[in-house]
Amino acid sequence: MSTPSGKPHPAVAEVRRAVRSALGGRAAHAGHTTPTGRATVPVLVACSGGADSLALAAAALSVCPEVHVAVVDHGLQDGSAARAAATAELLTGLGATAAAHRVEVSGPGGIEAAARRARYAALRTARPHPQSPVLLGHTLDDQAETVLLGLGRGSGPRSIHGMRTWDDPWLRPLLRTRRATTRAACTALGLPVWDDPHNTEPRFTRVRLRHEVLPLLEDVLGGGVAPALARTAAQLHEDGEALDTLAADVLARAVTDDGLLLDALAPAPAALRRRVLRSWMHGASVTGLTDAHLRAADELAARGPDRTGVAVPGGLELVRARGRLSLRPSRFPHIQEDARRVRR
Repeated sequence: MSTPSGKPHPAVAEVRRAVRSALGGRAAHAGHTTPTGRATVPVLVACSGGADSLALAAAALSVCPEVHVAVVDHGLQDGSAARAAATAELLTGLGATAAAHRVEVSGPGGIEAAARRARYAALRTARPHPQSPVLLGHTLDDQAETVLLGLGRGSGPRSIHGMRTWDDPWLRPLLRTRRATTRAACTALGLPVWDDPHNTEPRFTRVRLRHEVLPLLEDVLGGGVAPALARTAAQLHEDGEALDTLAADVLARAVTDDGLLLDALAPAPAALRRRVLRSWMHGASVTGLTDAHLRAADELAARGPDRTGVAVPGGLELVRARGRLSLRPSRFPHIQEDARRVRR
């Protein structure tokens, strides 16, 4: 739908600008687009049939020469297969190469976490080209919810700086766009929007944040909370990138074949040391590190004493000896396993 002047509806134009800007910005550095935002490889759009992803797919079709769409069917609701097929058919009619992908939702962490894992795995598999970016419909409102979750869980600055616009292969063009805009774009284009019933079920944490916590904050603080949280995420993201660059420099000077040199690590500020330790242990395939792990590791790096072991995930311990930190198999792996059972 166009305005009387022949220009696209303002909401449609805003979503298109966001997609064009995202494709021509960060993703261009990975060779996915030309400087003008034209894709050099096909893009994949993840579309549930909701307003955010449907508006995103329509915008991608207007600015990209080749668009593929993956509609992931989690199989969690009656009629989900038919709904996914109908969404794929709709997008095929609009000019996309679209297909539905059924996944199995299982594993630890609850339904939300399991569905996310299954969905992202399916999207990786569905990429039409090894360099294809996967466009996700997360909006400014989703970013605000992510920041609140990070604050409430005390997960540290990495979670509070929210989702990245570009996190290979994921591209989120709509992180500065409101949900109201995507819905208005779908209305202007005459696109049928499917509202997932799960988005109103209070058993899901995000649903309660969306319908209870954020409206209350908006009322108490006089509005503007979601944009303010999104701005906070952007600012912290910039700070985080700067600290990561400094940490990479310290790591390059400290790392050896058999550990980290304390002379290079210890003089750094604590916040920087913890980033170095996290990066180094991730490089050694240590995952699931918590703030408690990193603070214990930092205490060992800064003050010792030698020969002390700090337990970290994966049945390993961090040891200080002969002027360096190193990882070795834990002498008491059963203690870590018992701790994991208690946390569950």
